[in-house]
Amino acid sequence: PYHVRINQNLYLEASLHSSDPSLELFLDTCVASPTRQNFTTRTYAIIKNGCVKDPTYSSYYSPYRHTLRFKFNAFQFVRSNPEVYLQCELVVCRTFDYSSRCRQGCVQRSKREASS
Repeated sequence: PYHVRINQNLYLEASLHSSDPSLELFLDTCVASPTRQNFTTRTYAIIKNGCVKDPTYSSYYSPYRHTLRFKFNAFQFVRSNPEVYLQCELVVCRTFDYSSRCRQGCVQRSKREASS
């Protein structure tokens, strides 16, 4: 566990351990949950489908393509224990593959139309 105060900046770094210099990382989704078992209900999205959802999120420069650095403000779920669990999904792409998920960036999912 990592202990932080509410609204304190939480800095994270993710690295791909590979000797292949042509690989890069992309942060696709990062969600928080009040429990470690359930990341589908009662979650809070920080990044979803490559789109920033939390206004306190910031990414930071890394000199390495295989390392991501970002931060967001720590928070607590209302009426629950003081613990928050984080689950992030990262994508590994070839650096010069311009059709890869890494190059698509934020992907807005279209909403379905309700029939009458």
